[in-house]
Amino acid sequence: MDCRVLTAAQLDRLHAATLAILDRTGVLVPHEDMLSRLADRGAKVDRATQRVRMPERLVKWALGVCGKSFTLYGRDLSRTAVFGAGRRNYNSSAGQALWLPDPGGERRYATLADVTEATRLADALDVITIPGSMSDPHELPVAWRSVAVAAEMIRQTTKPITFWFHDRASAKYLIELVVALRGSEAEAARRPIFYPFLEPISPLRFPFNGIDLLYETARLNLPVPIGPMAQMGMSAPATLAGTLAQQNAEILAGLVVTQCVREGMPVCYGGLCHSFDMRTTQLVFAGPEQAIFGVAMTQLGKRYGLPVYINSGLTDSKLPDAQAGLESGITLQLGAAAGADIFGHMGICGVDQAASLDLLILQSEIIAYVESVQREVEINDDTLGLDVIEAVGPGGSFVAEDHTCDHFRTAMWFPTLLDRSYYAAWQQAGATSLGDRCRARKAELLAGHIVEPLAPQVEKEFARIVGAAQRNLAG
Repeated sequence: MDCRVLTAAQLDRLHAATLAILDRTGVLVPHEDMLSRLADRGAKVDRATQRVRMPERLVKWALGVCGKSFTLYGRDLSRTAVFGAGRRNYNSSAGQALWLPDPGGERRYATLADVTEATRLADALDVITIPGSMSDPHELPVAWRSVAVAAEMIRQTTKPITFWFHDRASAKYLIELVVALRGSEAEAARRPIFYPFLEPISPLRFPFNGIDLLYETARLNLPVPIGPMAQMGMSAPATLAGTLAQQNAEILAGLVVTQCVREGMPVCYGGLCHSFDMRTTQLVFAGPEQAIFGVAMTQLGKRYGLPVYINSGLTDSKLPDAQAGLESGITLQLGAAAGADIFGHMGICGVDQAASLDLLILQSEIIAYVESVQREVEINDDTLGLDVIEAVGPGGSFVAEDHTCDHFRTAMWFPTLLDRSYYAAWQQAGATSLGDRCRARKAELLAGHIVEPLAPQVEKEFARIVGAAQRNLAG
């Protein structure tokens, strides 16, 4: 299945506009060592203002040397997320400040216990390739929070994970966790379990910590998704074209930065731009513009031969309702058809209003639906079924045929949550809504899913590393 919104000529025009932005306007880089490295590579650096202008040859160099494919491995090495190979991945949210236990109810600050629950639930959901922490625990100091979160997530899933990195000092302890898990630094580098996310701040500037921590993660050559979130009309021009060009410039500038830290570092192109609602002064997660952005950014990223991460499958709704299904389903399907490598962040209530496990359950059902739509259609003698058509003949039925028995289980997708029953049967079963069924499915999985525990020696080492991070970073 193929989906495009831009022609080849339009992609070329956007690329040319991107190069003009980087060469004429430039980006703000508040990091002294990176300014030196960029200057050494031929960028025009104004140290007084920390403004960096990047010529086309520098962008071309970075595109030529960066890693364009990589794999994340869970502690179960068979559970992988493969990037740059035409395989789709899905992650739950990397962390929200607020937690919503029941849709429509009161929110509260997220906790480490919420990380435990969210990670274990995502481990149980087959379609979630990379569990996210979903919680950014309010009770833990930010200086060592990421270390405690990562350790707890690795305990609660055998899949790869994602969460929010903080700074270079805490990243050192995160690297120690992976080395302890894998048994050696070489093996930790060969089989990464997570990655740091580099988020340029629109318009056209970089955070110090976002750059600085890459100097630490480069020790294992961890891959880096580069994902600004330009907002059309707020932090980017109020046009689709202008936002696409600026977002592309921010991503390619980030790509140059990563290669100046370590040449060959694998990257992922993060097409995470959004629109901005002038009526509510709120970011829009899932309007029609988001569907266009998802497809267009996938086309741009693939033009450079890069794996692509897009924010599709999200919703502006606060409930697992019809709006959530419509918005998540349409944007996810179009992004998948466009060929994106990863979609995130599932399980967010509205626009970063809170984390919701109920919404994660709904979006997991939508992912399963979309994956079924994306399946390859087999056309051969067996699937054409000319013999059974001949045997049944005009006016007959295929229900009792062996051919039907052999094929119906694989020819059709069977939902877990969507209702297909007769009206009377639906009534007798409690006349449940989709939200009711999401809540029941959440409870069922949390009650029954068991995650294989860490080996005792690894658990002991994790406790030591988290304790050291707490002691050394708390002040």
